[in-house]
Amino acid sequence: MRWGEIIKRLVLVPPTLFGVAVIVFVLLRVVPGDPIAMMIPPGASEADITRLRALYGLDQPILQQFATWLGQVASGDLGRSISVRQGVLDLLLARLPATIELALLATVIAVVLGVLVALAGILLRGRRAEWAVDGGVGALLAIPDFLWALILLLLFGVLIPWLPISGRVDPQIDIDLRSNFYLLESLLTGRFDTASALLHHMFLPALALALPFAALVARILKASLADAEDQDYAQIARARGYSRPAILLHEVFPNALIPTVALGGVQLTLLLGGTVLVERIFSYEGIGNMAIDAVINRDFPLIQGLVLTFAVLFIALNLAVDLVVALLDPRLRHG
Repeated sequence: MRWGEIIKRLVLVPPTLFGVAVIVFVLLRVVPGDPIAMMIPPGASEADITRLRALYGLDQPILQQFATWLGQVASGDLGRSISVRQGVLDLLLARLPATIELALLATVIAVVLGVLVALAGILLRGRRAEWAVDGGVGALLAIPDFLWALILLLLFGVLIPWLPISGRVDPQIDIDLRSNFYLLESLLTGRFDTASALLHHMFLPALALALPFAALVARILKASLADAEDQDYAQIARARGYSRPAILLHEVFPNALIPTVALGGVQLTLLLGGTVLVERIFSYEGIGNMAIDAVINRDFPLIQGLVLTFAVLFIALNLAVDLVVALLDPRLRHG
């Protein structure tokens, strides 16, 4: 990917975010439901309701509300949550690291499982055992991440209670860290007991997110490996006496990796979106869990901030995937 293409994509980021902001702002106010009515205590007077509506700017025309909110966003202020009554930016900064760490762990698990299954499938190519590998991959793809979350919760939380099924860490553990990236900081600072406790809580939700992603990686990579193995350069290497595993790892695998990264990157954004339901099922303290609470409470400022955050993450992920593909593919790298 050339620098001109990168600059072009970066220029399109602000219009994209503006379009997302317009859509979510209008939809929230078109859908029936009043957030003020959900937060007032029983017996509140009409004057109290009017005062709260004025406090959150909901008594203004929709265009004026949008202009006011857009000005706040441009200055780095995402508003104040109606339900939690804290700054939206502070809430996002407190919860976002948990979701990022969960998505990173799920990605690592998915890539490792997907590559191993793909290599096993291609080594068994043409044998009956290949059908078992393809059937297992198809079964993993057929079950969505939130259903995997329920299955894992029942299996390892109820039937065989090996792992914790709620929260980010045990309440009795003292988390004395400077950042909200608990896992990364604990690993970097050598606090492996804390890291182990965090991983115990993260493993089941991360595995639920990883299984469909791993199946997709395995399917794409296996197909790419089979196609690359039939190319002339692989046949020439075989004619020179190289073993099949050596050809697969050194000649075929690097070329098969390019389409896998390109198509797998799309699934990575879906994995990030899947954290919403999975975090809720496991009571994991990330922005996905907070998003459901925000929708239930009709918390307009928090929902708007969450949607913009997810949009930024999706754009950043897509750009990162394109850059990785360009680095892997010499044809794109040299224009």
